[in-house]
Amino acid sequence: MSDDLINVMQPSLGERELAAVREVFESNWIGRGRRTAEFETRWAEHLGVGREHVVSVNSCTEGTFIAMELLGVGPGDEVVLPSISFVGVANAIASRGARPVFCDVDPHTLNPRVADIEAVLSPRTKAVVILHYGGHPGDVVAIAALCRDRGIKLVEDAAIAPDSRVDGQACGTFGDIAVWSFDHGKIVVTVDGGMLYVRDPELAARAPKVAYLGMEQRSGFDQAMRANTRWWDFDVTSFSRRSTTNDVLSAIGIVQLEQLPEFVARRAEVAAAYDEGFAGLAGLRRPPRLPAGHRTSHYMYWVQLAPELRDVIARDLYARGVYTTFRYPPLHQVPAYGWETPLPGSEAASARTLLLPMHQGLSDGDVRRVVDAVRDCVTARTTDLAA
Repeated sequence: MSDDLINVMQPSLGERELAAVREVFESNWIGRGRRTAEFETRWAEHLGVGREHVVSVNSCTEGTFIAMELLGVGPGDEVVLPSISFVGVANAIASRGARPVFCDVDPHTLNPRVADIEAVLSPRTKAVVILHYGGHPGDVVAIAALCRDRGIKLVEDAAIAPDSRVDGQACGTFGDIAVWSFDHGKIVVTVDGGMLYVRDPELAARAPKVAYLGMEQRSGFDQAMRANTRWWDFDVTSFSRRSTTNDVLSAIGIVQLEQLPEFVARRAEVAAAYDEGFAGLAGLRRPPRLPAGHRTSHYMYWVQLAPELRDVIARDLYARGVYTTFRYPPLHQVPAYGWETPLPGSEAASARTLLLPMHQGLSDGDVRRVVDAVRDCVTARTTDLAA
C-alpha cells in the first residue's frame, strides 16, 4: 500500500482559520458570543432567510434531535426517512418513542422519489425526513409539495448540501426544518458543529431555548438584562439538552463559509475530471446527471459496479493508495430498528455503490492517480469476471 493514501474526504484549514481562532482567544470570550451570532447571521444570508429562523448547534445530529422535539414527535407517531440515511436521524426519531419508517430510494441517485415516500405514509405519519444524497437536491420540490398537501412536516437533512440549490433556492428551505453539518469531514468545517433552520416563526423562537437546556439564553453582559438584578435566575420551559456551540468554532465557520464558493468550484472541477476520465469505461456507472435548475455541492462522487466486484475493487484501490467507502449503509437492515420489509432500491444501491475521493484539497495529480487506478482495477476485474 502507498504511504500517500488519497482520502475520500478532507478539510481545508489554514492560516486564516488559525488567525480567527487566535482573535477569539485574545478576546477572552470563547463561549457563545458575537462570533456565533455573526456566523448565524451569515448562514441566514447564505440561505436567503431571516436571521431569526437560524440557530447554531453543536452537531447536525443534535439539530435533528431538536427538530423532533420542536415538531412534537412522540409515542404512536411515525416518521418516514430513506433507508439510505445517517443513523443519527433514525436515532433522533426512535429516542422520542416514535417509529422510524424506512422508504426506498432510486438505486442510481440514492435519493427517495415521491412514490417511495407515498408507499409508506400512514395516518400516523407525523413527519418526513429526506437526505440530499451526495449534495444532489433530488425530488425535494415534489416531496415538499406532497408533504404540504398531506399536512405532514418535512425535515431536510442538508448535512452534505451546504450550497445545493433548485432554481436558485437553497436546499434546506423547501421544508419546515433543516439541519446542516460542519464536522471534520464536511465542506464547511468547524471541527464539530451544525446549523438549524426553522420556518415557523413560533417554533423558530423556541429553537434557541430548546438548544440550551430549555432556558432563556441571557447574561448580565447583555444591555437588555442590566435592568434586571437577578439575571442569573433559571427560566426553564422544556427539559432539553445543552446543544450550543461557541465562538472558537464559529470563528472557524465564518472563514470557511467565505471560502465555500471556491471549495464547491474546485469540487466541480474534480467531478468533471472524473466524468471525463471514466467515460466509456465498461463495468462502471457514473453518477446521474443533474436535472435542469439543480445545483449540487459535490460532496460525494459515487460510481456503481457489479455487486460481486464492488468490494474487491475497493480493496484493489486501497492497495493502490486510493481510499474509498460507502455511505450510508441501509438503516432498514439495522436490527435495532426492527424493520422487516425489503427495500430493493436501497439494497441494490448499497451493493453497487462506491464513493471515490472528493474534496477541494485534491490536486490535479491526485485526480489523475484516482482515474488511472480506477480504470486499471475495473478493467482488470471486469476482464477476469468475463473470462
